Amino acid sequence: MMNEPADIRTFTVSDDEAGQRLDSFLTTRCPDFSRNQLQNSLQAGLVDVDGRSRPKGFRLRAGSTVRFVPPEPEPARAVPQDIPLDIVYEDEHLLVVDKGRDLVVHPAPGHPDGTLVNGLLYHCAHLAQGGDLLRPGIVHRLDRDTTGLLAVALNDQAHRSLTEQLRRRTMRRSYSVLSWGCWQKDDGVLRGDIGRHHRDRKKMAVVEQGGRPAETHYRVREDFGFCQLCDVELKTGRTHQIRVHFACASHPVVGDPLYGDDRRARNVRPSEHRLATALVKQADRQMLHAARLGFDHPATGQSLEFVAELPPDMADAIAALRVGNG
Repeated sequence: MMNEPADIRTFTVSDDEAGQRLDSFLTTRCPDFSRNQLQNSLQAGLVDVDGRSRPKGFRLRAGSTVRFVPPEPEPARAVPQDIPLDIVYEDEHLLVVDKGRDLVVHPAPGHPDGTLVNGLLYHCAHLAQGGDLLRPGIVHRLDRDTTGLLAVALNDQAHRSLTEQLRRRTMRRSYSVLSWGCWQKDDGVLRGDIGRHHRDRKKMAVVEQGGRPAETHYRVREDFGFCQLCDVELKTGRTHQIRVHFACASHPVVGDPLYGDDRRARNVRPSEHRLATALVKQADRQMLHAARLGFDHPATGQSLEFVAELPPDMADAIAALRVGNG
């Protein structure tokens, strides 16, 4: 770890501790942290073994060095805040919100307030707790600068039902994505286990060990030569899944600050250079939008489908590409 904080904890695995799972080892060695805090730290890449990120079930060897960066303190409970929300559906069981850009879904280290959850608590009398005071009502998430549709549970029954639909992959989630390059096939399936990047803890990656299965379906909707607009359907819901799978396939999302490669604008054909350069300037966040959301109503069983129009920045970027290719 580079520039390690002063409060980092370093442990050497003893002979008696050899063979222990990493999460069990941390639970014993760090009794001042809850099991949930340690599990979250493992998922956030705040723990490594001999300099490499490992899954919670990793079996330790005698003599190995385990390093743990204690997480920043989190607020005990999210507080209501008057934050404008674009609510597209609401009843006594759930609501569906069209999340804007630059909005974090729930409080976390570095974002203690000003989140979607804070706005929901101000708008709603009750939200399902789901076992987490910082994420009441939250069933699935979107990255801060990914726009589009999210379902929110207002009671525990709705939370259980929506979570189960997500787990069984019956919740239908489709995205609009602007990606670099031209796909060899107009539609296809991207697979690859996703886990924490072994060097950059802020990133996820397609990994051979320690990841979780992920499946992404894409279909090219419009071809602009050096980039394409795709419809994407998620079959799993891993962190940064579309962004990681597209980058791994050498078609990163346009404007993606973490996985993208907007230098591609320099390598297009001379006739496309002006348009590609303008796109890079215009796309100041990842061009990724949760456009469609479908699920069965937790109380009635009715099939619900919602569509969110493209946000202005993404719609403008696509309009400029159409004019430039017209």
